[in-house]
Amino acid sequence: MRAEYDFSTMKARKNPYASKLKKPVTMRLSEEVVLYFKNMALEAGVPYQSLIDLYLRDCVARHRRVKIAWPAKP
Repeated sequence: MRAEYDFSTMKARKNPYASKLKKPVTMRLSEEVVLYFKNMALEAGVPYQSLIDLYLRDCVARHRRVKIAWPAKP
């Protein structure tokens, strides 16, 4: 690098891609779910974690809700 570059006078600015970064999380998934997405990912040629992210993004975009019906107590 050249000695005449002086970065101390540069103005800082926010990273325009920072809002699109992914947040690492830890999840406990059943083995069946992981295998299902791994197999689909192999067919699609994408990493399985990216495929899970795409699926969840689609759920968010379509405002899907999980319907949980607990069995009634006898």
